[in-house]
Amino acid sequence: MPFAAPHRASLRAPVRPPAFLLTLALASLGAPAAPAAASAFELEVSTVLTGRGTSFYTQSRAALIPGPTPRLLLTTQETDPTGSHGYKDMFSVESTDLGRTWTAPQRIESLRRTRMPAGHDFVIGDVCPQWHAATGRVLATGKTFGFLGGTKEDRGFERVSYAVYTPATRAWSELRLLDLPARDHAGRPFLEPNAGCHQRGDLPDGDILLPIRYRKDPAVRHYTTIVARCRFDGEKLSYVAHGSEFLIPRDRGLYEPSVVAFGGRYFLTMRADHSAFVARGRDGLNYEPFVEWRWDDGTVLGSYNTQQHWLVHNDTLFLLYTRRGANNDHVMRHRAPLFIAEVDPEKLVVRRATERVLFKEENADLGAGFAVVDVSPRETLVVTSEIPTRGSRDWNRILLARLTWSVPNRHVPSP
Repeated sequence: MPFAAPHRASLRAPVRPPAFLLTLALASLGAPAAPAAASAFELEVSTVLTGRGTSFYTQSRAALIPGPTPRLLLTTQETDPTGSHGYKDMFSVESTDLGRTWTAPQRIESLRRTRMPAGHDFVIGDVCPQWHAATGRVLATGKTFGFLGGTKEDRGFERVSYAVYTPATRAWSELRLLDLPARDHAGRPFLEPNAGCHQRGDLPDGDILLPIRYRKDPAVRHYTTIVARCRFDGEKLSYVAHGSEFLIPRDRGLYEPSVVAFGGRYFLTMRADHSAFVARGRDGLNYEPFVEWRWDDGTVLGSYNTQQHWLVHNDTLFLLYTRRGANNDHVMRHRAPLFIAEVDPEKLVVRRATERVLFKEENADLGAGFAVVDVSPRETLVVTSEIPTRGSRDWNRILLARLTWSVPNRHVPSP
């Protein structure tokens, strides 16, 4: 039976209401024909699930399964917080009231972390589930993690991975791998490709724009970002083509890309260790030269070493991100608060005056894995998982922000 998210006091956390309500007015500066309140929304934040001890819940994201009784399917990964990438088994929770109550977590048996014959552990991770309307399936894409002897991470095992959920049978497939060409456009190999922590785009014909990162050179870990056009038949995901290959020859390059369609064009945001970058294109594969994310006053945004994601509401394009300069020097990589702000799609800058906090800073990383899902023309959900500052507490939460729009989103069908 569904259960409501418990009051924080029952989680041995400081006593406070489980949700709060704020009204945020985000004026749509880029759409003069729309009323000033076209992108205003009310915000409610609640807890989906709590992890404890060496079993935190991280990398949590949700997909909406439409139907007479729409279902939200949220995947999350049991994680040992005492080390880096301590990923264990995949779990799911479900909601039939658009995220107000949730079932108890269920282990996804077909996606268990597995000891391979060669002696290493293998598991899917950084999973991003999304409804695929053309096939009536949930396609969850991500990456693989390998651990030598079950303990030491070896990035040589990274691959673009996926799993398929069939609503009619409520069954998950096993972990599957996407086959890529032997060489990229420059004739270099696709080394350690993966599609973790991304945001994909589905085309009207059912083809998928899948953001991927990979290494070209075995001597350095400079990631290259591409968007691959893929075909999905409900069971198998197949590579068709890719376009621009974006790389910066420093640190870890460009990675964890996210793509979105807006206003007849496509926008690609990319993480780098020292900053964040954005590009714009016409076909979803090929893009203009990328630029560093900046405010509309020309100063650098300050998002770095963290993923960003997109949200589209009518004629407004939003970016979700974390950044420096928010009284957050004590938070790992300045990954809290989690912000939302409007993007100027012509100048490729963030409109500073529109910035609002989606999730406030509570001494925890909020940027390691989060996602956006539209559940109705009136409501959008953002899901994230806390990674508390080490030693601060022995529990974490999956958090949900519910954005209730003052004007319905004409791009989103009723579930």
